[in-house]
Amino acid sequence: MADDELREMAQRVIDGNRYLVLGTVEDDGQPRLSPVYFTPARYRDFYWVSSPDAQHSHNVRARPEVRIVVFDSTTLPGRSEAVYISATAREVPEDQLPDVLHEAFDPVNRGARAFTPDELSGEGDLRLYVATATAYDVHVRGSHPTHGTGIDRRMATDPT
Repeated sequence: MADDELREMAQRVIDGNRYLVLGTVEDDGQPRLSPVYFTPARYRDFYWVSSPDAQHSHNVRARPEVRIVVFDSTTLPGRSEAVYISATAREVPEDQLPDVLHEAFDPVNRGARAFTPDELSGEGDLRLYVATATAYDVHVRGSHPTHGTGIDRRMATDPT
């Protein structure tokens, strides 16, 4: 069972940040990192809107295994927290949009405007994507009061 303190750290980082860094793999095997505005659902699904023509969208279609990092870049050195997520990503099919839009767009808590199914399908320029987490680690700084060892490291947890 995951340590409650690590689980709460992961939840705090996910809840407190609006952008994630999406890591996909290019056709030549090189990594591609893309910042995307996201909405989490149940700490398991991470939604974002993007052009299907974006390079990271192409990469997701070709190779759906992705890596994600969520972190607060405004913290001072020695105060950082981060969540590293392994996930499988995909474009949400048009027929599934009505079922997930309520969780993909949470303007009250996340600040993003809600898109309509028409904007995310057909001739629309954007699509809805979701990455479903398969594993999580948190960044534990060396000076962490409970888990610190003097050296920064990653520790597995499950915020769900």
